[in-house]
Amino acid sequence: GTSCVCQSGYRLVSNNGGSSAVCEKCPEDINGVTQDGWNCITCPKGLTSEGKCKCLNNEILVERSIDGILLHEALCIHCNASEPSFSASDVSGNRCVRCEQTFINISKSCDCSSPNILTGGLCFSARESLPPKGVATVRFGQLGITLTSEWFLKNLESSASACWLYSNLTACQALGNMCVMNMNSLSSSSTDACGLFQYIYINTARLGIAHSIAYWRQNLPWLYYGDQPGLASQVLEANHFPTVFSFKGTDKDVKLQFLAASFDAAGNFLKWQNLEGGILQLCPDTQTKLNAAYAFGTTYQQSCEISVSKILLDFPNPIFYDLFLEYNGDNGQQYLWAVPVLNLNLQYSEMFVNQGGNMNNWLLTRRFFLVDTLSGRENDLGKLPRVIRVASKISISIRLVSHTQRGAIYPPLITIAYTDVLVQNPETQSVMVSFSVNYEMNQSEAQIQTDITLGVFGGLAVLWSLLKTAGWKRRTGSSIIDLQTVFKFLLFYAGDLANVFFIITVGTGIYWLVFFKAQQFVSVFLPLPAQEESFVTYVACAFSLKVSIF
Repeated sequence: GTSCVCQSGYRLVSNNGGSSAVCEKCPEDINGVTQDGWNCITCPKGLTSEGKCKCLNNEILVERSIDGILLHEALCIHCNASEPSFSASDVSGNRCVRCEQTFINISKSCDCSSPNILTGGLCFSARESLPPKGVATVRFGQLGITLTSEWFLKNLESSASACWLYSNLTACQALGNMCVMNMNSLSSSSTDACGLFQYIYINTARLGIAHSIAYWRQNLPWLYYGDQPGLASQVLEANHFPTVFSFKGTDKDVKLQFLAASFDAAGNFLKWQNLEGGILQLCPDTQTKLNAAYAFGTTYQQSCEISVSKILLDFPNPIFYDLFLEYNGDNGQQYLWAVPVLNLNLQYSEMFVNQGGNMNNWLLTRRFFLVDTLSGRENDLGKLPRVIRVASKISISIRLVSHTQRGAIYPPLITIAYTDVLVQNPETQSVMVSFSVNYEMNQSEAQIQTDITLGVFGGLAVLWSLLKTAGWKRRTGSSIIDLQTVFKFLLFYAGDLANVFFIITVGTGIYWLVFFKAQQFVSVFLPLPAQEESFVTYVACAFSLKVSIF
């Protein structure tokens, strides 16, 4: 909201939070105003642009005594940076706090003077081997814009250095988040956030892997399934998800128990959270409808248009998610299965490898976000971003294992497409977003069986049409096969073939309806729209053939 403030050199007399305030000019011999704006005070070391007292670096401003009495003249107290205090002023300049540990480690004080290196609020020794100098740029491929991010300028090098030298967990997470904000894009010639992450990943093999997962380096976030395309089929099809699902059973059997580990942009772990309640759904709806997305076997689709102003208000900072699917082992112990992400905006060597249908070209990732209003801020983090990035299409795909009779599925896949928005007028700009959950099974065997049935019934239709044509010829008393006979045969055959198409489509429809609804352990999914093309073709052929005989 908005509020009233006094001009420089004036103090507040009355302010009830309304649309007006009463101010009073300070005496000539008192040049400043207290930080809260209610009193006049003498400032020994100058004024800020707002007319308030300021102190030098590593000094804190004191305006009141310990019992709250207002001082006539403000004090600027120097923080003791020597051992054992090691204190420095905090960001607000209000109190002395222990200085950052890297300062103490390197200089045994709170000073990081030359030849030591100060970057991102951390101090590094010039003798230490630091990672390559990072490029603080973010690429927005849809807009053709590459900008220098203020967040990256402040944090990229310090995060990479702290992760590299100290295996600092928060710094490693922050570096990983900056790579995710750059769409996990990889290029052999770049030292952007993802380039630095890969440099550290490759050169820390000695640390070993985490949780017996080959792609997860100790102390680093898990961002990629391998460092090059081609492993997607192994991840998605080599193993079944180690539990079975049903349409009738306990809550664990009929619901997809997704869990997400969430992190802020600075790399701090926030919490574990269930996806129910619309965590990943940007469109508002009732709790019941939002939670229906995770009922097993329920095809779900949601879409809406959201204004950019609402996005900026609701998502001032990005939240990053690592998604897992919970299941119970044979011993009753709960386990988590990592859910891979197919980011359609990812570029590998300047190519959008995830946008094709060939799974062997995909490069799967792990971490994602919904809205990024941070990386697109230039020069000042307090100002509106120049560009924002929104997850405009999120789709969770569940695939049934072929020939299963017990509801076995392959590991789920979450596909995300991001939209880059150049912020010009947030009140009038908007973004279309959607969220869906799709279930699919391999219909190739069913298609082969349908084709065989069509061939057999089509052959019988030919014989039946010949018999009807022969009967018609006997009734006419003619034994000559002329053009009229051929035409009559074609009419009979068109009608019989239409009946064949109707029989096959009705039988297929009944099969889908009865088996899908009656099954307890899932062995049949309803076809996707793309898989219904042959079914629709058969219906169209049946009607066309019936119309042709009239």
